[in-house]
Amino acid sequence: MNRCACDVPSHNYTWSFEPKTDWSANYATSEEIYDYFKSFSDKYGLEKFIKFRHQVIGARWDEQEALWHVTVQDLATGNTIERTAQILINAGGILNSWRFPPIPGINSFKGPLVHSAAWPKFGLELTGKTVGLIGNGSSGIQILPAIKDRVGKLVTFIREGTWVAPPLGGEYKAYSKEDKENFAADKETEAQSNSMFGIFHQGSQQQKSLQQYMNGLMKQKLGNPQLEKVLIPKWAVGCRRLTPGTNYLESLNDPKVQTVYGEITNITPTGVICDDGKGEYPVDVLICATGFDTTFKPRFSVDGARGAKLQDMWKDEPQAYLGIAVDHCPNYMFTLGPNCPIGNGPVLISIEAEVEYMIKILSKFQKENISAFEVRSDAVEDFNQWTATWMKDTIWAEPCRSWYKAGSASGKILALWPGSTLHYLEALREPRWEDWIFTRPSGSNRFQYLGNGHSTAEANGGDLAYYIRNHDDSYIDPSLKRVHCPSLG
Repeated sequence: MNRCACDVPSHNYTWSFEPKTDWSANYATSEEIYDYFKSFSDKYGLEKFIKFRHQVIGARWDEQEALWHVTVQDLATGNTIERTAQILINAGGILNSWRFPPIPGINSFKGPLVHSAAWPKFGLELTGKTVGLIGNGSSGIQILPAIKDRVGKLVTFIREGTWVAPPLGGEYKAYSKEDKENFAADKETEAQSNSMFGIFHQGSQQQKSLQQYMNGLMKQKLGNPQLEKVLIPKWAVGCRRLTPGTNYLESLNDPKVQTVYGEITNITPTGVICDDGKGEYPVDVLICATGFDTTFKPRFSVDGARGAKLQDMWKDEPQAYLGIAVDHCPNYMFTLGPNCPIGNGPVLISIEAEVEYMIKILSKFQKENISAFEVRSDAVEDFNQWTATWMKDTIWAEPCRSWYKAGSASGKILALWPGSTLHYLEALREPRWEDWIFTRPSGSNRFQYLGNGHSTAEANGGDLAYYIRNHDDSYIDPSLKRVHCPSLG
């Protein structure tokens, strides 16, 4: 198959300060997305800071030294080395560790067993085969129509229905030269992504209108009362990730495709058994489109201060501060942590905001002779309490099984921000210093950073009138623009 592509508009996969106006199509392939980030890395010379084929396997905080001791394995040789760092940032994100479903007997299957996130490099022979497909999330919805014409029979195993949307940027379209020229000054794609947040509020007009539209659309595309009964959810659109799918619903009516609805109870050497009482469904090949580890626990051990172990702290319910920090782990920050806006709107701009926030922390750390910083436990508790209360009025709280809730139907919402993406950007605009504990070396003075009394601008060649400007172009809070300065809105 090897036709991996994004299912949201290509332009959502760019940094705000490094636009790409020449995407080949509205849904870029994985190769084209990779090329964008590789070109970005080359442009800014980032590879000299990267150790490839090296994996962090553990990190331990030393309170006396105020240092992280990081154990790294060289994947080429298998050797391990230890590095120390004043600051440790885990930018591994989320949805980066694929896993097979914990179904009894899965390792006994004798045919090819494939995960959608680890597709064989040289393809998978499916011609004339009976293929089992587990999962109807983002990957499963892309895979089914892509392989159905090649297989002899396709059995798709679905645990529950899901809302399948039309492509968010319209049907697949190759961009013309004129399209690419227009994108240089067009922010519509990003603005559209930010305009949809109203659908996540229970009872909102946007939600009601979308629910009505989606219900009608799915019935029209399925045209099969039995499939409609099992595939159209009772819960609100967006409770699980709203999944765009081209030709997925129509493909379920293909004579080659058999839809099996229910819980898989066992996998045998030759097939799959469900709780529908119909015995084994024989398959030659089994494809698991079953997602990733969504626990937020790092893929390596993190031993923090005062005997705390992050894997234990987050074993049942991860709690973080603004999606970027956690108590008991000094000088440790991360991107896309618990309760960040991973599904609220555009994601890359959220990562930018997180990194800019970290830079402010690091600037204070460097400038003011600080040895350690740690978010306060009561700040973490207050943020999580506020988040849990706010989430009760969203459609995410409805009884759908979602990775937003660690795969449960009624659990705590762990993977989303209590607000829109734009709201998140404003929340991270300036650090709340009162939420942090700063430690300085013993005997040092907090004002020691004032140094010799001279500004760096007074160094040789500095601008001694840098504050003179023709207009005030500093940042203005959006809410103040509207309330106090309507002419600036």
